[in-house]
Amino acid sequence: MPLFNSVLAWILPLLPKWAARPFASPYVAGTTPSSALEVVQGLNTAGFSATLDIPGEHVESPEEARRVRDAYLELYDLIYHQDLDCNISLKLTHLGLGLSDSPAKENLLDLAGKARERDNFLRIDMENSDYTDQTISLYRECRKLHESTGVVLQARLRRTLADIEELCAPGFNCRICKGIYPEPEELSFTRADEIRENFSLAVRAVLSRDGYAAIATHDMELINSLEEWIMENEISPHRFEFQVLHGVPMAGRLERLLERGCRVRVYVPFGEDWFDYSIRRLRENPRILGYVIKNIFSRRRRAPARQKAPARRQPDDAVPV
Repeated sequence: MPLFNSVLAWILPLLPKWAARPFASPYVAGTTPSSALEVVQGLNTAGFSATLDIPGEHVESPEEARRVRDAYLELYDLIYHQDLDCNISLKLTHLGLGLSDSPAKENLLDLAGKARERDNFLRIDMENSDYTDQTISLYRECRKLHESTGVVLQARLRRTLADIEELCAPGFNCRICKGIYPEPEELSFTRADEIRENFSLAVRAVLSRDGYAAIATHDMELINSLEEWIMENEISPHRFEFQVLHGVPMAGRLERLLERGCRVRVYVPFGEDWFDYSIRRLRENPRILGYVIKNIFSRRRRAPARQKAPARRQPDDAVPV
């Protein structure tokens, strides 16, 4: 089955989108703000926080970057008016970073101003190492306007612990993730055990310096060991949260974290670029395909019962795109 999942993950990009849609749907909350906010409402009802992201990178023009900015501006208003426990995550190349006449700083500061107006939080995602210094610089600029701004650092990169030491001032809010971008060995750890160890060290470094750590992983070993360390060191639950991608099955682990008083935030992407985003996720974690196939067949078996009495959708259910 693992080999089948891996092969299928590489074949899916060759299929028409309609054929790939059932495999992509667990990861993406539809294509519109309304579909995404419906998912967020379900997550909030179940006790989870959320962050919304519009997938996409490397826009081709300043005009396209401004359209992305406007979509995020609208999201802040919708979140505010619906009183949702939800913030926003974004990539700077989606706002124009990398263009010769880059509007990224202007667009980012516009969004920081809106986040401040709506008393919300803004998370700046980290991309490959070509953009690390620029991302950190723009993060610093953004925090001058809106303190409730966070950044992402990748455990894969060798520089991460040094970046934490430099950045960890009062109000520092950092998502730690493993990182998905292939990097040269001189810049990056390459073995899974090295990345896992650096992840753990990075989270402990943030929490040992009074920062706020967003622990973004599906690695059960990491979740278990970090939860144990947090409890042993009596870290306040107001200083950390666990984060996971929408649609990834976690065998009830998230609910147990909630029961123990931990905040759990679900990363919810949506939008027209659902296909490329989902293919990346499936290639990173081919095991999800087995789960999706099982879910598809189980839904078909349950279909007559649902027609008679439609069941209320649970927050971890797949959302059609």
